[in-house]
Order: sequence, then structure tokens, then C-alpha cells
Amino acid sequence: MPTQIEIYEEMSTLSMRMVEAAHAHDWERLVGLEKSVAALRSKLPKEEDNAALSQSELNHKRELIQGILENDANVRTCTEPWMEQLRKFLGNGNRRKRMKTAYSVDS
Repeated sequence: MPTQIEIYEEMSTLSMRMVEAAHAHDWERLVGLEKSVAALRSKLPKEEDNAALSQSELNHKRELIQGILENDANVRTCTEPWMEQLRKFLGNGNRRKRMKTAYSVDS
């Protein structure tokens, strides 16, 4: 069974790949990588025992988590404009459908 440090290292590697996929607008790859990260995250214990870690391991874990969070922010910067376009697109379609239903308008 991998240690929590090994899990965080793998999550960090995958989160860097997620940044690459987001910058390339490769949404399918991004989703697949996110699923892999989620699977790893589920392997982490609910209550992590940091007392079992040495100070250098604890520092390394902190650095890994910080990097994962920075990568997540980078991915969000890339995906938010696309998500906003999608929300507008879906919102316009729903609005048109409601108007058509309400006023029996053919478009």
C-alpha cells in the first residue's frame, strides 16, 4: 500500500498534467486526469496521522499540497471562461425553450 507521501506525489504529478491538458483545451484528458486524482484522494485516510511523519516528510507533504492547490487554481483559470460560455449556451437554450413553451412560438 502506498504511503500518503507517495499518494500526494502522484497527485502532484497528475495535477501538473491537468494544467497541461487545460492549457491545451483537452477537456477529455483533463476529466480523465481529474478522475485519477479523485481515486488517489479516496485512498488517503480520513484522519491523516502527521505525527508518524518526520519533519522533512511533513515539509515535503506541505509543499506537495501547496503545488496541487496552485495547479488547481491554474486549471480553474483555464476552464472558467469555457464553463461560462457553456453556462450561457445552456442558459440561452433553456430560455428559448421556456419562451417557446410559454408563448407557443416556433423558432
